[in-house]
Amino acid sequence: MTSTGTGSRPTDNAMRRALKRAGDGVALDVTEAAVLLRARGADLDRLASYAARVRDAGLAAAGRPGVITYSKSVFVPLTRLCRDTCHYCTFATVPGKLRRAGHGMFLSVDEVLDIARKGAALGCKEALITLGDKPEDRWPEAREWLDAHGYDDTLAYVRAVSVRILEETGLLPHLNPGVVSWTDFQRLKPVAPSMGMMLETTAERLWSRPGGPHYGSPDKEPAVRLRVLEDAGRSSVPFTSGLLIGIGETYEERAESLFALRRVSRAYHGIQELIIQNFRAKPDTAMRAAPDAELDDLVATVAVARLVLGPSACLQAPPNLVDDAHARLIGAGIDDWGGVSPVTIDHVNPERPWPQIEELAERSAEAGFELRERLCVYPEFVRRGEPWLDPRLLPHVTALADPETGLARPDAVPRGLPWQEPDEAFTASGRTDLHRTVDTDGRTGDRRGDFDAVYGDWDALREAAAPGLAPQRVDGDVREALRVAADDPTRLTDAQALALLHADGPALDALCAIADDVRRAAVGDDVTYIVTRNINFTNVCYTGCRFCAFAQRRTDADAYTLSLEQVADRAAQAWDVGAVEVCMQGGIHPDLPGTAYFDIARAVKERVPGIHVHAFSPMEIVNGASRTGLSVRDWLTAAKEAGLDSIPGTAAEILDDEVRWVLTKGKLPAATWIDVVRTAHELGIRSSSTMMYGHVDQPRHWLGHLRTLARLQQETGGFTEFVTLPFVHTNAPVYLAGIARPGPTVRDNRAVTAMARLLLHPHITNIQTSWVKLGAEGAARMLRSGANDLGGTLMEETISRMAGSAWGSYKSVRDLVAIAEAAGRPARPRTTLYGEVPEERRAAAEASDGHLPRLLPVLTD
Repeated sequence: MTSTGTGSRPTDNAMRRALKRAGDGVALDVTEAAVLLRARGADLDRLASYAARVRDAGLAAAGRPGVITYSKSVFVPLTRLCRDTCHYCTFATVPGKLRRAGHGMFLSVDEVLDIARKGAALGCKEALITLGDKPEDRWPEAREWLDAHGYDDTLAYVRAVSVRILEETGLLPHLNPGVVSWTDFQRLKPVAPSMGMMLETTAERLWSRPGGPHYGSPDKEPAVRLRVLEDAGRSSVPFTSGLLIGIGETYEERAESLFALRRVSRAYHGIQELIIQNFRAKPDTAMRAAPDAELDDLVATVAVARLVLGPSACLQAPPNLVDDAHARLIGAGIDDWGGVSPVTIDHVNPERPWPQIEELAERSAEAGFELRERLCVYPEFVRRGEPWLDPRLLPHVTALADPETGLARPDAVPRGLPWQEPDEAFTASGRTDLHRTVDTDGRTGDRRGDFDAVYGDWDALREAAAPGLAPQRVDGDVREALRVAADDPTRLTDAQALALLHADGPALDALCAIADDVRRAAVGDDVTYIVTRNINFTNVCYTGCRFCAFAQRRTDADAYTLSLEQVADRAAQAWDVGAVEVCMQGGIHPDLPGTAYFDIARAVKERVPGIHVHAFSPMEIVNGASRTGLSVRDWLTAAKEAGLDSIPGTAAEILDDEVRWVLTKGKLPAATWIDVVRTAHELGIRSSSTMMYGHVDQPRHWLGHLRTLARLQQETGGFTEFVTLPFVHTNAPVYLAGIARPGPTVRDNRAVTAMARLLLHPHITNIQTSWVKLGAEGAARMLRSGANDLGGTLMEETISRMAGSAWGSYKSVRDLVAIAEAAGRPARPRTTLYGEVPEERRAAAEASDGHLPRLLPVLTD
């Protein structure tokens, strides 16, 4: 199983050329990296010297020249049960062995806290929580233990244990939970400053072929593990990863693994350290006879990793796996020794004791380096703060961190601190009159202050967005597709639908006429609208949506947060002028607790019992559920009890992750959006549905999105309408960075509206167009293309206006009636669920229409 190349040793000429490029600081490619991994003797010494030079430059730039770090930790093996069967692992075991040894399926809370307290007494600051992947999926005993102790799954127990460690010992949990989802990261991020999972290798054959070290282990599929690394980056989780070398991979495969790690690191800037770990054969494993990875192999891999990942990367090699070769690893470019425990053994490599910290300091000093303690979360991320550290963890981290260096304070003593939401989450702050002044004074600048960091790496994003995202023409029989659409739109094939989405000229005119006929047959000629008020209760957000110009840092000039009283005031004012609904959404403010949404709904309902609360996007729902530790179903149930009536189907953008991960760094995946909306519908909470288009998408993405919504509606019947949301590009970060196109064309808008009518027929009968994004003339055109609804009066609208929409924030009822008349149609008001509006509400709206005397501003200037 030792590593070998696909051919013989590289030629002397190939080695010389690769070494020269490395020495000249030229970026290596995969082929050159694979050559350098084979360096030995004098070539290896030369390679190591180049890598050490790069490392030294990085340390100097980071402000800690000549420093090598470690973390003083305790190792908490929360459970040794695992659903995987890695052929080299002695950590994983079976229930029978645990029982015979007198152990439970999981460590109890008391056992965990006993380990953590012993560590805290000796000055440890990290609790490394390691466990097998999803043991309950394989072992009934694990499922029974979790059920008996009141936990839905293993990760729920991980979260609970982490909170106890924080509150009772002050140690910082570093979680190694294995393969987790984007949603799991949202659950765990509030309780752990950092997490990790070894990539190990991207060599798929080692997982897919019988006899491979990862065969039979579902969580070791390389694509799955890379997705975890990406989801960690999207979730702004400081993440540790790395390679396990010598398990049968070739040098080329090892080089490809390093470049895969570099790609993820560049894209999200979230990989805090990379571990280069050498394979050591263990008894009682399938690979017990395999040779250990050679020391030269390890040294060469460390050096190449340093050259590939660059000076800012943090590289670690476990000190207990190299005997007396510490100097060679330092010489090859490492800058960290990882976690070292004075209390617990290395449960993954139990036969290899940790070195004494004093010994490690001596070895480091002999190589010219000072050993300094760090926390489990690396200094760079300590200094970055939000969004990388959850506000509930900040007190725990700052209690142990040197504010200048981000390293551990030598005099810090771990002490338990409350794990709680920040105080006074609903204190009014910032530009709370933005809903009014965005129309008069505009925004302070065209981008937020952390434009170059919060969205990930723009250059990496351009590379990811380039292939396949430029609009493409599709040839198809448009005439036949039009015939089918006119006869029965439910019979349209994907090929025919795609041809129609590309229609232009007379064909587009014919398509819109057909859609208008289908609209007339489905819902009649009335154009509906709703008297409503938007309330965006905060625009502070660190999710990193690249299309969003609304989100601000808390310190940005245009940032604001409303108090509960201000939210209720705005709802009451809306009711006074005839509103039947308030639509409430906000940024994912790091200080808002998961129960804040309940407080918002309750505050509105207490002030205005009769108003319909249409609030909280699927992204906000996941955020609330994650912060409270509730399931989405339980959270929605509680929200409904607090006054939530329906939810907006926003945060959908395009329900295709190919597009989503270009549009947004950290928003929920498409599958999670679908799950949230399905759950809401099952609970009787209806929603709208939306699609934002005209950025980096193509008609094929629109087709997939509409088909997905139609299927979900057939399943649940919970959608009230479909809302077209043309991309407003002017201040959108992804446009300012030169990646997105400048919004959809008029042709795009007509085609999307018409095809939404046809592809959603007869399941979603209401198609809404947006006057905020298209203006009155554009909205009237869409009413002639299949739309039947104009949305709301809004009264205030900051999201599109911050993005650069030029069509204002308010339309009177007379304005909306005029748009309908321009399309040759009558207009009538509706409720959120498309019911009749009570006469009292109609009269109130008519009395205040067009002047709204008490509505703006909410605050006294």
